[in-house]
Amino acid sequence: MTTAPVITDTDTVILDHGTGARRSRELVELIAATLGDAYTGEMEDSAILRVDSSEIAITTDSFVVDPVLFGNGDIGKIAVCGTVNDLAVAGAEPRYLTLGMILEDGLPLSTLVRVLTSVRETAKEAGVVIVAGDTKVVRKGEADQIYLNTTGVGIFRRPPLRMRDVRPGDKVILSGPIGNHTVHLLSIREGLGFEQRVLSDCAPLNGMLAAVFEATGGEGVHSVRDVTRGGLNAVLNEYASSLGRTVLVDEPALPVQAETRMAMDMLGVSPLNAANEGCACLFVAPSAVDTVMEALRSHPYGAEAVVIGEITHEEVPRVQLLNADGRRETLAELAGAELPRLC
Repeated sequence: MTTAPVITDTDTVILDHGTGARRSRELVELIAATLGDAYTGEMEDSAILRVDSSEIAITTDSFVVDPVLFGNGDIGKIAVCGTVNDLAVAGAEPRYLTLGMILEDGLPLSTLVRVLTSVRETAKEAGVVIVAGDTKVVRKGEADQIYLNTTGVGIFRRPPLRMRDVRPGDKVILSGPIGNHTVHLLSIREGLGFEQRVLSDCAPLNGMLAAVFEATGGEGVHSVRDVTRGGLNAVLNEYASSLGRTVLVDEPALPVQAETRMAMDMLGVSPLNAANEGCACLFVAPSAVDTVMEALRSHPYGAEAVVIGEITHEEVPRVQLLNADGRRETLAELAGAELPRLC
């Protein structure tokens, strides 16, 4: 681990760290040293990048996680995973990230270093480099400790994946269980006692998806979406609406950890509406399902992958759950939030 310089006369972020003067330079040096070789080290006003592709993918996202630090992750890990995954599900190879930080006066520098350490470690796992960044400091009470913004750049070595390429008959596959991230964070916030048994699923999925694309030779995987805010409900309803088709889900096949289901029952909410940070939903041609499942299950982040449903030929834009007794129940898209803000 890179040894970060110590700012000896303060152990928290202070307003002077945002002035652009010596304090700002000290803070930037702390950030750069903690990021280590996950950061280019260039201190120019713009990053100059080489892109060996005729098409690139760009995505940006802001992160306001509560709590900032949790059992097996933090806002830094979520920021890198969220942006990397958005690039990967489009079929792109993630390459570069920017890192913007809004820091609140009084934020412990130890918290900042932990978050930056997670950024570094997750970026290295995902094979991406931090190429540019920015910090702003706001007064106490004007932010929730720390907000992050990341912009990602990826390159295409295969045709981009599009929602419009999904076809009737395609199978719907989940790469892993749903609801764990939500339960983990809510358990910490509300003192439910599940956080040791239910861990956040936060993970960079580009390696797993690259293995899927290599195994299929770029054929048969028509679209992929990461299942984040709004949960699986939001993803499936978005596809149903865009395609004008009914998505039929085998409800008993939905992968939900027993403790997660127990916690959700206590809270009176559905795992289908829960946020996740390391789960992908794949729409796959029937002929490629076996190959995709084998590739997913051979990767640690896809070991619990399961086929949960299909795109039907019914020209009615809706999501329906097929119950164990054979009855269908329409899954209505939420108009607002069923759960408090987590990320």
